[in-house]
Amino acid sequence: MLGTRWAENLDIEQEVLGPRARLVPAAGASLPDILAVARDAAAILLGTQAACSAEVIDGLAACRAIVRYGVGVDNIDVGAARARGIAMANVPDYGVDEVATHAIALALACLRKLFPAEALARRGEWRLAPLRPIQAVPDATFGVVGLGRIGRAVAAKATALGFPVLACDPYVPPDRAPRRVRLVPLGELLGAADLVSLHLPLTPETPGLIGASELARMKPTAYLINTARGELVDGAALAEALRSGRLAGAALDVVPGEPPSPDHPLLSCPTAYLTPHMAWYSEASERRLRRRAAEEVRRALRGQPLHNPIV
Repeated sequence: MLGTRWAENLDIEQEVLGPRARLVPAAGASLPDILAVARDAAAILLGTQAACSAEVIDGLAACRAIVRYGVGVDNIDVGAARARGIAMANVPDYGVDEVATHAIALALACLRKLFPAEALARRGEWRLAPLRPIQAVPDATFGVVGLGRIGRAVAAKATALGFPVLACDPYVPPDRAPRRVRLVPLGELLGAADLVSLHLPLTPETPGLIGASELARMKPTAYLINTARGELVDGAALAEALRSGRLAGAALDVVPGEPPSPDHPLLSCPTAYLTPHMAWYSEASERRLRRRAAEEVRRALRGQPLHNPIV
């Protein structure tokens, strides 16, 4: 059990894997800490706070499977694991509705200016003038970047609320676009959308996808929403765009290097609205995640096909 949030309570995993399975949490994320637990393990359940690097994988003596709690696999050296014949899986379907709901909630909070409105009201400034203008939903274009499971769920929720929706995904042909969603190139989406919501994995192609030039394409009245991966956005460029008024605001559940250091540039931006990487979470989604990850380990150890193999 490497880098998990719930290492003090492994009852769900134990129930799935059975009483003979010995589950051991890693005490730290350094190479010696990880290998002290994982060197002789038959399988690894991997969270977000540790990495299965090539060095870790080289030190594994008996590992047959690495299963990632969650979606992203950027903390697994996939090539090194594949070279060793280690099966890999993730759990991409445990919190789709939770993340999509959080993205929509952040977008609506930006559109309705709830963050500055709450601050005004708390100061006793019971007035509307500082918050104007506020767009109506049908007048605000919602842009979805990435049409995987979560992106499609966000697009469906946005259209149901009455937003005009644009989407960008180079891997989705026009005839596979969701209903009432228009596929456009990224540049066109950035220039047209009032709300831009990111739903992409972190791959070698996606770090810094939204940088200074992309932010410059966006409307000065627009908001950027990120519930995917912090590294998709150039944080320094975003902070500069917010400070200069080049962008109205950003609502971020993820930032590069979590938790952010006290001097992180976005923490000092009053129009950067942050939540602590919580979009994935509900009581139900955590249970689903843990159970499905453990079920993948069980399948791997029994020689059965994995439901979500990393290939």
